[in-house]
Amino acid sequence: MSLLIKNGRIITAADDYVADIFIEDDKITTIGKNLDVKATQTIYAKNKLVIPGGIDPHVHLDMPFMGTYSSDNYETGTRAALFGGTTMVIDFILQTQGKSLHDALKEWQGRSNGNALGDYSFHMAVTDFNDNTKAEIKDLVEKEGITSFKTFMAYKGALMIDDRQMVGLMNEVKKQGGMVTVHATNGDVIDFLVAKHKAEGKLSPLYHYLSQPEITESEATGRFADMAYHTGVPAYVVHMTCEGALNQIRDADKRNQKVFVETCIQYLVLDASLYDKGFESAKWVMSPPLREKKDQETLWAGLNQGTVQVVATDHCPFMWEQKKMGEHDFSKIPNGHPAIENRMELLFSEGVKKGRISLNKFVEVSSTNAAKIFGMYPKKGTIAVGSDADIVILDPNEKHTLSAKTHHMHCDYSGYEGWELTGKCKTIILRGKVAVDNNKLFVEKGYGQFVKRNKVSSII
Repeated sequence: MSLLIKNGRIITAADDYVADIFIEDDKITTIGKNLDVKATQTIYAKNKLVIPGGIDPHVHLDMPFMGTYSSDNYETGTRAALFGGTTMVIDFILQTQGKSLHDALKEWQGRSNGNALGDYSFHMAVTDFNDNTKAEIKDLVEKEGITSFKTFMAYKGALMIDDRQMVGLMNEVKKQGGMVTVHATNGDVIDFLVAKHKAEGKLSPLYHYLSQPEITESEATGRFADMAYHTGVPAYVVHMTCEGALNQIRDADKRNQKVFVETCIQYLVLDASLYDKGFESAKWVMSPPLREKKDQETLWAGLNQGTVQVVATDHCPFMWEQKKMGEHDFSKIPNGHPAIENRMELLFSEGVKKGRISLNKFVEVSSTNAAKIFGMYPKKGTIAVGSDADIVILDPNEKHTLSAKTHHMHCDYSGYEGWELTGKCKTIILRGKVAVDNNKLFVEKGYGQFVKRNKVSSII
């Protein structure tokens, strides 16, 4: 199989030029002007942008949570991702307290094997760090290619580890060449506020937001950065939402520490005014919650300053009937938001087309940096000879409207219903095969491959 892409405007994190791309089997083999080659298939991309396939390093597919499961599984979730220009995702394995990391790995492999349409990898969430868990980390890094380990500073009794466990994990992960990532919110303070609001009969979704004030995120972010500084482990903060938290990272920069930061598309484009819609606000109940306009400005600035490196989704959708589990008690609303399909086009429309970020920055934060940080570059995350042929051909001027009626996520509402965007992912190529073209699917479940990742560092 060979594929030739003609006359597209190729955008990488560093480059911007017009050329042809020749793909043989699953790899890019030649890039140049007016290539004289014979290909099985030719795609004409004049006046289109040709970019690396998107990488979303924060998704939750078929995840057990609050007595139910997220509504997108590996088949539906990676299919929706492909339609939106994301060719690879990294999902989170959640260790069950009292069980091993390998037990959790087998459980998630049972969900993913043979079901994904797009490529994928795993982070390992460590919820019970002890001597047995410690002994498993080397094997996960070296044999399984799982090199990032997530920790929770909230959800006590289910996911949260304490600071002593955190430091122990950091020391071992550093030794084995991995990275520690964190859900940085102060779980004890949040639990106190949840109980306070419930005791006062304040049960609407608004109080989910009011139970997680900015200070709970900024305090935990600073504490995590301090522990990472003490241990020297490569460190990464997931789904950052606010100015206070980013300022903690800016302070860490002053002592020559590098902490990587991810935000999510919803925190760039949505705000807490959505919590004034009665129970409809449950559509946007996520943790951390949406913040204020000033936080959006900070995050966009952070992208341009290089203090925020990645835009992900924390995609964790639930059907409306599942959300209604918390109709009379905000603490029972499953936390999560559907966005895996919308991330690339929202970021292009709201970022590039509105002059907030450059085209190169768009590629950097939607693909390249995630590949570099998580040990997959240059196999993934760029357009270069020898790289996987994961490519999106994007029409920068096509207008379209987001809606639950037309999206491919297994979710019966949209967090962006009626939003008109400029810029549409038209053709999506995954490892040399056209996966989606003009809104038609050409790959089946099982085409997606698990990607083993390399050891990581604090340098990208």
